[in-house]
Amino acid sequence: MGTGEERRLRLAMQRQGRLTEGTTSLLRGIGLQFESYQQRLLTPCRNFPLDILFGRDDDIPEYVADGTVDLGIVGRNMIVEKEARVEELLPLGFGYCSLVVAVPNDSNIESPEQLHGKRVATSYPNSTKRYFQNLGVEVELVVLSGSVEVAPSLGIASAIVDISATGSTLVLNDLRTIATVLESEAVLIANPETVESSDVKPNIDRLLLRIKSLLAAKQYKYVMMNAPRWALPAIRKITPGLKSPTVVPLADPDWVAVHTVIQESEFWEVIEKLREAGASEILVNPIEKLLL
Repeated sequence: MGTGEERRLRLAMQRQGRLTEGTTSLLRGIGLQFESYQQRLLTPCRNFPLDILFGRDDDIPEYVADGTVDLGIVGRNMIVEKEARVEELLPLGFGYCSLVVAVPNDSNIESPEQLHGKRVATSYPNSTKRYFQNLGVEVELVVLSGSVEVAPSLGIASAIVDISATGSTLVLNDLRTIATVLESEAVLIANPETVESSDVKPNIDRLLLRIKSLLAAKQYKYVMMNAPRWALPAIRKITPGLKSPTVVPLADPDWVAVHTVIQESEFWEVIEKLREAGASEILVNPIEKLLL
């Protein structure tokens, strides 16, 4: 229950692993000042009422679910595996990977249905069991804590279910993907019972505002250009900006400067259209933060 008084938040992040660098970069990007102690479990932020707990990624969903911490940053794959009762607040745009079914390159198995009655090695037994049950395929699980990719070459299993980010580990171990169990990325999660408590909600909302502004900024570029006045209708149609582009008169009354934002995903297509419409001297800047 909330007390009406704000208290320090606790956020769990991976101590060392695939998401550590991205999480640290995100937290520093929203202005949090803290020390990354490798041998320290808990470290305080100097400029925000937040303490950071460093732990194993497979413990983070449970820390959040049982209220040990208020928030966590972890891969969605781990939430699914742990079947943790948590609330996903925000996808964070890094740590992309897939949980895949893979077999040796020389195997004649082409689909997960062909693994009926065979052994499958994994570090994700809950996700794997649920996946094959949904397919109606009976497999024998071999649960390993690491180095799952070597299981087929050792004769331990006919296939594996494991995390793959780039596919390079599978290639190095002469494996190929035959199915995808789930897609994952880093997400911000919260304890569903405490996230609305009056003693933490204001600071959670402050964090969310910062994170959303940082993520939004990565999706856009700030663009400045010169253009003849006659080209303005076409330019406005090509790039309307968030609401409307900024138009600034120049010393030459027949010309204006146009300031706007362009989505990163369509940047080059829009730039080409702007040039065709008459824009010139186009200057592109990154956006550090964007509050929508």
